[in-house]
Amino acid sequence: MKSLQDAFYNWLSIKVVSDARPNDKAAKETLEHFELVLKEDHKIEEVVRLEYNEDLYFVYYLLNGEEKSMRFPKDLIDFMLNAIEREPDKYPIIEE
Repeated sequence: MKSLQDAFYNWLSIKVVSDARPNDKAAKETLEHFELVLKEDHKIEEVVRLEYNEDLYFVYYLLNGEEKSMRFPKDLIDFMLNAIEREPDKYPIIEE
């Protein structure tokens, strides 16, 4: 994944799904994959915190010892979870 913004977009999208579906093995494994992408490809030391309001998600992270942030439109990040919730039969939970 070339762009740090794309990597965080993918990570945050699946994190929202994984948090909403804590028993979903596939979501957990996908989240772990994107965590590795952030650490190995982009050298992110830590995601410090997540915040959100009605319109935006804010991701605060450490890179080279410095806290930085990105923001993402809430409707884009929540798209995958909303699709799953609209049609749960298409997205069964695969438990460990």
